[in-house]
This record gives sequence, structure tokens and C-alpha cells, in this order.
Amino acid sequence: MLRQSGFAAVVLLACVASISGLARAESAATTQPAFVPIRNEHLHNAHRVTDRVISGAQPDDEAAFQALQALGVKTIISVDGAKPDAATAAKCGMRYVHLPIGYDGVPVDQGKAIAKALIELEGPFYIHCHHGKHRSAAAVAVACIITGDLRPEQADSVLKTFGTGANYEGLWADARSAKKVDVAELHAISVKFVEAAVIPPLADAMVHVDERFDHLKAAQEAGWKSVPNHPDIDPPHEALMLRELFHEMNRSEDILHRSEDFRERMQQSEEEIQRLEDLLVAWKTAGHPDPAPAEINTAFKAVGESCKSCHKDWRD
Repeated sequence: MLRQSGFAAVVLLACVASISGLARAESAATTQPAFVPIRNEHLHNAHRVTDRVISGAQPDDEAAFQALQALGVKTIISVDGAKPDAATAAKCGMRYVHLPIGYDGVPVDQGKAIAKALIELEGPFYIHCHHGKHRSAAAVAVACIITGDLRPEQADSVLKTFGTGANYEGLWADARSAKKVDVAELHAISVKFVEAAVIPPLADAMVHVDERFDHLKAAQEAGWKSVPNHPDIDPPHEALMLRELFHEMNRSEDILHRSEDFRERMQQSEEEIQRLEDLLVAWKTAGHPDPAPAEINTAFKAVGESCKSCHKDWRD
């Protein structure tokens, strides 16, 4: 009897240890990072989300497209507002599909359209927006949950991995509310996959605003002089082009029919960019004496803060 009791105790302890081990393994599986970063100097903020889906920033030169080609990517899906570089993608043996979304969230129909692309078009896939942090992260989470390649509870992990800002409330909400959709339903949806979708004028203008602002940021990091590997970036000219973009937007019917507060914010941004431009022109005219006037950085910061403030109140 004692021997039997001892044997039973051993079996019980073994079972408890086994269950405990499984629990630890399951816990580790849910807490360890699931998304592997892609280490390539030409691909920014890129991570492998599933076996067939990689996501990151916009490929900005042929080297980036070649890096995607080397990873086996066959279809690139852009959820950004900018017109995709379909020609370079094709040169590298890849297809572009343009399914843009805004910063306010992932519309249900567009989420299903992206998911449909993942199950019907040739993979592997690369999904991107401009910086690969906000829109593409939410789009990937929504689409992969819809297809069943990710579990709904993984949505937060995706957005955290890519660095999605907490203030992008619509993107977080839509990622968290995504649910798996029956494959038959996705196949039944009518979607025309095009290389370049038609973008509303204001959204198109904002794409160019992002580009000019990025150029100015690079110039700031270079001390407002020549930017390494970008001799074409001339800070006063970039500020001028940015101001002209705001000037044209402020004259457009789209802006004129918006709220008074929105119009005032846009006008304020134009005035702040004008001040930045004036300071850069004056410094360049003086021969770029070292160091660059502190007022330039202050003016550039004011431009950035103005944009952030407007985005916070009006983007969603």
C-alpha cells in the first residue's frame, strides 16, 4: 500500500510538473515578441508579421525594391496616400497594389479589400505606408486578423512593434475590433486592384507636405547645411516649397468650406513656415556663419508643433 501511495504521489507530481511546464510555455508564447525585424539598411522599420507578410516604411529607392525582391516579395501593398513607384517595383519583378487609408482608422471595406489581396494575389507581401509606423501597422493587424493569420488579441502587439502613436486612436480602435471573416465572404467582395488609386486633393497635398517636412528634418540634423547623400536638398527652397503647398491648400475649395478653426490653424501653419523660410534665407545670404542661429531650430519646432496640434484635433 505504501509503495502504491508513493507511486501515485510520483505520478501526481509528474502531472503537475507537466501542466506547469505547458502553462509556462503557453505564457512564453504569448509574451515573447512574435514579429521578427528585418535587418537591412534599405528597409526601414520592417518586420516579418507572418510567414507571408512583411511590413515597414515606403521603399524609397531601387536598392529598397531589390531588398524586397531578395526577400521573395511578389506583391507590394501601399496603404499610403502617395502614388506608388510601380515602375521600379515591376523592374524588380513585383506588383504594386494601392489601397490607401487615412490616419483616422481602417474602414471596414478597405480592411477586407487588403485581406482579399492577401488571399488572392501572389505572395509573399510587403505592406507599407510612409514611415511604416501608423497606417500600415493598423492595416496589417486588421487584414491578418480578418484572414485568420493573426489572433485578435495580437492586435496591440503589432501596433506596439511598429511604434504606432497612442494618439492615433482610430487606428488602435479598428485594429482592436478586427475579427476573422469567412474566406468565402472575402472572395465574394468586388475589388479592383490598381497600381495607383485616385486620391482626394487635400490628401494628395498632405503627402507632399510630409515629404518636404522630412527633407527639412534631415537638413536640421545636418546643421541646416548640406545633407549627406542629398545634395539636392536646399533648406530655404524646401521651406519655400512647403509654404507654397500650404498657400495653395489655403486657397482651395476644400479648405474654404471647412470650419473656421481649421482654416485658422492652416493659416497659422503657413505663417510659421514663412518665418522659418525667412530665417533660412537670411542665414544663407549671410554665408552660413557658424553656428546656425538658434531661431531657426525654434521656428522649425514651431512648425512641427503646429502640425501636431492640428493633427491631434482634426486628423480623426
